[in-house]
Amino acid sequence: MTRVPWPGAAYPLGATYDGAGTNFALFSEVAEQVELCLIDADGGETRYELEEVDGYVWHGYMPDIQPGQRYGYRVHGPYDPGRGLRCDPAKLLLDPYGKAFDGTIDDSDAVFSYDLNDPQRRNEKDSLGHTMTSVVVNPYFDWGADRQPHRPYHETVIYEAHVRGMTIRHPAVPPEQRGTYAGLAHPAVIEHLKSLGVTAIELMPVHQFVQDRALAERGLRNYWGYNSIGFLAPDASYAASTAPGGCVAEFKSMVKTLHEAGIEVILDVVYNHTAEGNHLGPTLAFRGIDNAAYYRLTDDNPTYYMDYTGTGNSLNVRHPHTLQLIMDSLRYWVTEMHVDGFRFDLASALARELHDVDKLSAFFDLVQQDPTVSQVKLIAEPWDVGQGGYQVGNFPPLWTEWNGKYRDTVRDFWRGEPATLGELASRLTGSSDLYQDDGRWPLASINFVTAHDGFTLADLVSYNEKHNEANGEHNNDGESYNRSWNCGVEGPSSDPEVVGLRARQVRNFLATLLLSQGVPMISHGDELGRTQHGNNNAYCQDNELAWVDWSMAETNADLVEFTARAARIRREHPVFRRRRFFAGKPVRSGGQLDDIGWFTPSGTEMTIDDWDSGFGRSLAVFLNGNGIAERDQRGQQVVDDSFLLCLNGHDEDLDFTTPDGDYAKQWTVELDTAAPTGAGVDDNGDALTVVAGKAVTVPARSLLLLRKTE
Repeated sequence: MTRVPWPGAAYPLGATYDGAGTNFALFSEVAEQVELCLIDADGGETRYELEEVDGYVWHGYMPDIQPGQRYGYRVHGPYDPGRGLRCDPAKLLLDPYGKAFDGTIDDSDAVFSYDLNDPQRRNEKDSLGHTMTSVVVNPYFDWGADRQPHRPYHETVIYEAHVRGMTIRHPAVPPEQRGTYAGLAHPAVIEHLKSLGVTAIELMPVHQFVQDRALAERGLRNYWGYNSIGFLAPDASYAASTAPGGCVAEFKSMVKTLHEAGIEVILDVVYNHTAEGNHLGPTLAFRGIDNAAYYRLTDDNPTYYMDYTGTGNSLNVRHPHTLQLIMDSLRYWVTEMHVDGFRFDLASALARELHDVDKLSAFFDLVQQDPTVSQVKLIAEPWDVGQGGYQVGNFPPLWTEWNGKYRDTVRDFWRGEPATLGELASRLTGSSDLYQDDGRWPLASINFVTAHDGFTLADLVSYNEKHNEANGEHNNDGESYNRSWNCGVEGPSSDPEVVGLRARQVRNFLATLLLSQGVPMISHGDELGRTQHGNNNAYCQDNELAWVDWSMAETNADLVEFTARAARIRREHPVFRRRRFFAGKPVRSGGQLDDIGWFTPSGTEMTIDDWDSGFGRSLAVFLNGNGIAERDQRGQQVVDDSFLLCLNGHDEDLDFTTPDGDYAKQWTVELDTAAPTGAGVDDNGDALTVVAGKAVTVPARSLLLLRKTE
C-alpha cells in the first residue's frame, strides 16, 4: 500500500471511491495538521498526514483503498473552549461527509475531551476502539429502470413510519429482515400500504445517529433517532446486511422497490443539531474538526452553545461550509439515493440568521435556487423551542408545512370543545388563513391528527393524561396538554359504550383527515388501533410499547377496511383534494351553485350569526363537484360528484335536513363513521339513500358523507 497520499482533490468532500482508489477531503478552517487514519480489520490504525490544503479543505488520494475500508481523522489544532476552539487529536473523528459508519460508541470516557470528574482538565485518552468509524462505500448500484414517482401533492397520501418499529413484529417478514430497510421493502408491507392508498412513506430519521449516554444509564435506547451524527449515511443498525457499508446498497434497494410500487420515499431529516450535545458532550466529529464553524456559539462566552432545539446545540447555518454540508447532503439523498423529499425537523432553527426566524434566510434562498433540491417535496416542521419559533404559515412558497393548527382544531372539535366551528371550517378547506396571502395553496398544509410525537390515535381517545413512567423521568417528559378525551374512562375499558364511542371517535378523526383539503398524513399503525398505553413521548422505547403490533390487523380488521374506504373516496373524487382554495362563488361550468356551501343541521345556509349559535358543535358542508374550477394535466375541466359532509360533534343524535332544489334530488350515503367499516347500508344491505329536503339522523359524535346521486 502506498504510504504517502497522492495530492488528490479538494472536491468532493468526504471519501470518494473511483474504481481504482479513494479520494479523501475534509474541511477545517482551524486545523494545523490533519491525519487520515485507516483502520484495519483488527482495529489497528495507520495514520497518513494530509499535506494538501485548498480553501481550508485538507485532501489526499489513496490508491487501492476499496469500499469497506474503515477510516477516521485526527485533527491537530488549538484547544481553547473559552474561544470556541476544541481541536483534539486524541479523538478519532468521524467524517462529516461519511456515507456509511461502522461500530458503536461505547460508554467509555475516552470520547470526551475533558475529565468527567473535573471538566476544567483535559482528557487525552485515545477514543479509538470506543467510537464509530467512517466507511468508504461503493457508489455503483444498478438502478435499472427506476423512476421517481414525482406524484403531485394533491394526489399524495403520506404515511409516517419508523423503519424498525414498522416491521420488527411483522409475521410475514423473514426474521433476519425485521426492523430493517429490507423488511420495509417486503411485499407484505408494501401491499398493506397500497391497500390504504398510501402514495408516500415518510421515514423517521434514517441518518446515522448516536445512542444517548443518559438513556443507556437508565437501560433505555434512543428509538426515534433525532440524534444525527452523519448527514449522508443511512443508519447501519437498520440494515440486515452486517458488512461495513452494506447499508447503502440495502437502502437503495428499498427505495427502488417502493418506487416500483408507486410509493415515494420522504426522509425526516435533522439538520438543526447533532449528537455531540452541549459543551459537556463527547467529541465525535464536528466539535473536534471546527467547532465554531459547525455550531452556533453564544456571543458572550463561546464556551457554550446556542440551543434552539432542546438538545444542547444548534448547527451554525450562518457559516458557508455548514450550509454547504446541508445542501450537499440533500442533493446526495436525491441524486444518489433517489429519495423523493424531506421533512425538516424543527425547521425554524434553520431559518435563524441571528436570533429571529427569517423566512428569507440563506438556507431557504439556497434551496429555492437549487435545481435538484427545489424539485422534490419539502416539508417543514414549522417550529423550534426558541423565542418566536412557532412559524406555522410563515414558510416560503416552495414549502409545505406540518399544520399543527389543523391537528389542534380537529382534536378540539371532536372532543367537544366550544367555539371551534369557524376555525374548523378553515382547516377542512385547506387553511387559507395561513397560506393564501403568500401565494400558496391548500396543498401547503400537511394535515395530521397524530404523529410520532404524542399520543397514538387509539390513545388520543383513551387517555386524558400522559403516562410516561416507563421513560424514567417521573412522568415529567412529554406534552401535558394533549387535547385528548378518554371518553369517560382513563385507559383500557371493557364498557361496551366506552369501547364503541372510542372506535367511532377514531373513525371520525380518520375520516376528517382524509376528507379535508390539503395533504393527509397518517401515523403508522393508527389504522390498526396501535396503542402506546398512554405514553405520549416514546422516543426512548425501542420495544413492544412503541413497535407496530401487526396482530391488530386481524383484531381491528374493520378499522383497516374503514381507513382504506375513506382513502379510496379521496382518491376517486378530486373534490376532496383540490389544488386551489374554494372561492365561495359559482363554479365556471356548474350552474348557479357556489363551489362550497355551509348549512345548519336544519338545512338552511349559515349566516354570520349562525357560526356562534348554540348548535356550534355541528354543521354540514356542500362540496360542488360539477366543474370544480380546475383543469387536469390535459387542460380538461375537472368534473366530479357533489357531496354533503355532515359533522355532528354533539353528544346527542341530530337530524340533518339535506338541501334540495338545485343541490340534489337524492343523496346516497358514501361513508358513515357510526358503522364499523364505514359502509352506510339499510337492513337489506343496500346503500342508504335520502330524498333531498328530508332529514337524515347523524348519530352523536359521528360523521356522515352523502353523495349526490340524482
